[in-house]
Amino acid sequence: MKRAGLYPKLLLSFVIVIFVSMTGVGVFSYYMSSSELDKLIETQMSQISGNAVHHTDMYLQAYERSMISLLSNVEMKRFMDLPADEKGYLYYEYRKLIKEGGIDSVFIRNPEVAAVYLISFQGNAMTFYNGTTGYSFTEEEVRQYSEFYRQASKPDGSLAILNHSLLPDPQTKTLTLVRQIRGLSSQNNKGVLAIELRSAELSSLWKGMDLGDSGYFFIADENGEIVYHPDPARIGSTLQPGLREPALQAGEKAFIFKEGDGERMYMSRRSSFGGWRLVISMPLDELLKPVQTIRTSTIVVGALTLALSLWLARRFGISITRPIQELKDAMRETEKGNWALIPLPDHRDEIVELQKRYNTMVGRLSELVDKVYQAELRDQENRLERQKAEFQSLQLQINPHFLYNTLETIVCYAFVRDSKEISEIVKALAYMLRYSVQTNLEEITVANELKHVMLYMVVLRHRIERDFEVDVIVHPDLLLHRMVRLTLQPLVENAFQHAFPDGLEDYHYIRIDGGVDEEVFWISVEDNGSGIEQEQLAGLREKLSANRLADAASQGNTGGIGVVNVHRRIQMVYGEQYGLRIDSEPDKGTKMTMIMPRPGAGASPG
Repeated sequence: MKRAGLYPKLLLSFVIVIFVSMTGVGVFSYYMSSSELDKLIETQMSQISGNAVHHTDMYLQAYERSMISLLSNVEMKRFMDLPADEKGYLYYEYRKLIKEGGIDSVFIRNPEVAAVYLISFQGNAMTFYNGTTGYSFTEEEVRQYSEFYRQASKPDGSLAILNHSLLPDPQTKTLTLVRQIRGLSSQNNKGVLAIELRSAELSSLWKGMDLGDSGYFFIADENGEIVYHPDPARIGSTLQPGLREPALQAGEKAFIFKEGDGERMYMSRRSSFGGWRLVISMPLDELLKPVQTIRTSTIVVGALTLALSLWLARRFGISITRPIQELKDAMRETEKGNWALIPLPDHRDEIVELQKRYNTMVGRLSELVDKVYQAELRDQENRLERQKAEFQSLQLQINPHFLYNTLETIVCYAFVRDSKEISEIVKALAYMLRYSVQTNLEEITVANELKHVMLYMVVLRHRIERDFEVDVIVHPDLLLHRMVRLTLQPLVENAFQHAFPDGLEDYHYIRIDGGVDEEVFWISVEDNGSGIEQEQLAGLREKLSANRLADAASQGNTGGIGVVNVHRRIQMVYGEQYGLRIDSEPDKGTKMTMIMPRPGAGASPG
């Protein structure tokens, strides 16, 4: 995977993350749901069995109260004290009194009571039937039943529940409630009182409890013998060996027992009233059906969700890798020198923003390459113009010693003739010539440039035959600042030539000022002459923006020195962001400002 592309890596990562997360969530949810359902089922069975035991106990307690009401019958106790085989008047008298004094009321209040038996250990017995055909016991049967109930009942007089019936009809399934009773003559038990209940009435008590299609209740006594079962064939049988022990000894927990082809879950509860066991039985597969449904649903939903997630992961991966691939292809084209732009989609996200930035970068790189190319061309042109300017300066140096010696000769003749004016003019011209014929474009101080302007004014005063002072208001702190040689005097000369076409007046002035603003140092030449017309000013500014050094012919000056010349020479020394700025209004004057870098600003020459 180290050399695999981004898309398979993303897709594999998505698959792993989705599969692991969904599997973890599904397995965890399944086991948690199964565990909770198991607890819920066990709790439900516990509640059902508890309620069943409670209701059954209450049901049986009602009959026990009926038995207690019979036990308070004095004739019943006297009957228990009768001697053996008593069939005389007393027997029938007691039978009548017992029936009228208690049995009839029991039958009326409890129609589900099938029969009531009074059997003494002396061999006497009375049977009372409620809507059921009965018969009288023989002496042998009385002795058998007396011994049987003595063994099945409890000597302490507590209630015992039996599945034994004395009714002759085998179709009538009953439960028998038995307890030993005393007579009047002693505290010893003299016989038993038995009440047979129809088991159908007992099963109707549990009809409201939902145990599913195959669930059922059954009752077992303390010995594991089935007292009640919905299957009549199993009543009286003993619990299976593997089922008997857990059914009789189980506490609050359910247990599982294999029965037939499947397993069943059992929940056993002991009655505190009769000591018997009520057991609930339900098929395990029916109980686990919700868990199986959850498992199947989890697998199906998980598979569908996984498929949908993988489809979304594939779409998401493509949405990420496709723009990156387009960006990669565009970069390859850019490496070849083709400035390829990426078409941007309508939506906006981080990758689209990256493509947008790439397009911006390519556009700027293209512009920078063009600027570099243009800068190289301009640099080449600047070198040619610098060579041309230096060549023009060299032309001014033709035999300079001869010119200096000639001017010195003129000064000597003027001194002999005592002409101070000629001497002053010639000395000024000699200095100006020496200053002008320097062959470099290097910087000079502001003070030197002002001195050159003052010498020019000496010559000019003799030419115009009147005094005129140039106002210099440059602060003394600026006099040692650097500026380009021979740039101030041409601007002053330009003002004299063009600002006052009708001649100088007393109110006319030419003012030289300077200052430092932020990152620039400026020197201005301002006059209050006729100004420049807007069309002429626009043409002059266009020449300045063309960045071309005017030749001598276009300026009408063999030295090639003019306004455009000053502007271009400043740019050649300091860079194209500097130069000359012209502001003028007709009849209000003109102001020409030289913009140069502030001292220490680190200007880059053009």
